[in-house]
Amino acid sequence: MHRIIVAILAAVDAAIAVAVGLAATLAPLTMLWVFGLGGDADWGVLWPAAVAVWQLGNLVPLHVALPADYLAATGIDAGAASFTLSLAPLAFAAFTAIFAARSGVRASRADAWATGVAVGAAVFAALTTAAALSSRNDIAAAVPWQAILVPALVFALPAVVAAAVTEWREAEVGLIARLRDRAESAAHGWSEVPALVARGGAVALVGLIGLGAAVAAVALFARAGQIVALFQAGNVDAIGATVLTIAQLAYVPTLAVWGMAFAAGPGFSVGAGTAVSPAGTQVGVVPGLPALGAIPESTTTWLLLLALVPVALGALAGWIARSRIVGERMPRPAVATTAATASHADPARTAVLQGLLAGSPTITATEQPDRIVTDAAASARLVIAAGIAAVAAAGSALLALAASGSLGPGRLAEFGPSPGPVALAVGFEVFVGAAILLLSPRARGGARRLDTEEPDAADLGAEDERAPAGARGAAAVWSGSVWHDDRLAVEPDGDEVGTRHPESAAEQDGQAAARPDDARTEPIDLPPRD
Repeated sequence: MHRIIVAILAAVDAAIAVAVGLAATLAPLTMLWVFGLGGDADWGVLWPAAVAVWQLGNLVPLHVALPADYLAATGIDAGAASFTLSLAPLAFAAFTAIFAARSGVRASRADAWATGVAVGAAVFAALTTAAALSSRNDIAAAVPWQAILVPALVFALPAVVAAAVTEWREAEVGLIARLRDRAESAAHGWSEVPALVARGGAVALVGLIGLGAAVAAVALFARAGQIVALFQAGNVDAIGATVLTIAQLAYVPTLAVWGMAFAAGPGFSVGAGTAVSPAGTQVGVVPGLPALGAIPESTTTWLLLLALVPVALGALAGWIARSRIVGERMPRPAVATTAATASHADPARTAVLQGLLAGSPTITATEQPDRIVTDAAASARLVIAAGIAAVAAAGSALLALAASGSLGPGRLAEFGPSPGPVALAVGFEVFVGAAILLLSPRARGGARRLDTEEPDAADLGAEDERAPAGARGAAAVWSGSVWHDDRLAVEPDGDEVGTRHPESAAEQDGQAAARPDDARTEPIDLPPRD
């Protein structure tokens, strides 16, 4: 696709993201203006309010300054007249990020991801600037550079990440493709590490978000009576209840992040000096918002078992990573390799085999490469487990940071989870689960391992490069415990070394005819062990 077309499509994506976000705030306010105010007030005042809500939803903090006449009419203390509102309704940010990621993926598949991301971010920033400059609001104002830069980053970062992931997976040329090719050329299991870390971390993070949404849904259902009571206590009419419900729906992703922090263990706060966690709940007076009625007044320590779910998600991510590992095929143990190689040297064959049976020191010399491969494979798995935990912890910290902030003056200035404790808890729990699956040994003859992969039954009788050097060829066969060809049978552990005789003279003659003249050998009888 031509770069100009990619740029145009990216600009359209950015414009739609801004337009839909602003329309989602302007439509309820217009409905309130028509049915609630009867159209008496100036409609122009709705535009600054809609822009302010959209900016808050895209993580821009608002500085609220209540007018003096409003304080006098409501009896609010003058000390609470000015505060910061930064607890974001994450539905807006989620929509912006999803739309940006879609734009980045399309630009990458058109082989112009840098152009698409740059143009999309620039157009989004330009429209954000126009909205900020045209919506001066003395009651809820944003710092100009924050009103422009923060929403632009909310759009640009997901677009870059989505484009980079698509380039890594699908691109054939380019900088990211070269980095991928260099990473995939690494030996001993390291070639798959970046892709498996990203895949496993994404699985764990998506699972954590789903867990948080489930916890929030259960809390809303269990505390439905309290939520309805708060609606009734608000004394709002049908129009007001509708607008309030729509506003709270925008906070559903925020509540899901709170549920994730609760399940992980650290919990969240609903004001200064408060805590809501499985270990205990300590809350004071909270605002009379119906959605906050879902906060439990007390908890039971049985809820600490919820921390096992992130462990299970880490195990799931580890299982997915392990099932996709392309293992480095280790050479067989030294006895098998040495004995099979010696079988091609007719003059020295018997002496070498007798030396192996007698415990020749050459065995220990050739065991070292196997140990190096094994250590490298184990290190790669450990790095994958740690990487999955790091991705999940970093994503959880970003979500916790986005879902926390201020909801009012005084003690209401601290709402939501703390990013640091959430990241530590999630990282530890996911690492435990991933490490169990990635580092646990497997039984011999079971599923494939990264460091000691054995052939499947479908491979028996086929040429296999994993066979010892002297047992390769059309007749190299893994019988379950022995590598053997038409001349030599060797067990991997070195316990038994001997010859394999054809079942019939015809078979022997056919095999001898198939081999070059200089490679023909006669079966030998090995001396018995002492």
